[in-house]
Amino acid sequence: MASASEVTTQAVSAGDGKQSVMNAAPTTSIRPAVDIFETADGIILQADMPGVAKEGLNLRVDGANLLVEGAIGIVPEQKMSALYADVRATLYRRSFVLGNELEAGNIDANLKDGVLTVRIPKRPEHRPRRIEVRSS
Repeated sequence: MASASEVTTQAVSAGDGKQSVMNAAPTTSIRPAVDIFETADGIILQADMPGVAKEGLNLRVDGANLLVEGAIGIVPEQKMSALYADVRATLYRRSFVLGNELEAGNIDANLKDGVLTVRIPKRPEHRPRRIEVRSS
């Protein structure tokens, strides 16, 4: 059986050469807090991403890597400059390495109240199954 520790985080390079949904992505990003749970059917990731709308969310699988990005809906006016700002970056970014026992093609994601829930199912051969015992 796979363990939740097999889904590990890694650093993401900003120069991956791929176009993101965030057109003017800032150079710094926020690493969201993520809870990882393992069930009999797969892995569940819950990422705290307050301020991110569905349109600003980008989930991408590249090989064995799952990239989660989300743009915060804060758009400052051109003529304005902040005297003080708690939010220094407007992009959440986190990357995970997916184990071979997971089905990357059947990932399901849901965003509700600032929490992104990603369900990654296990391959059928890695799921627990009941073996029927016959009597002779």
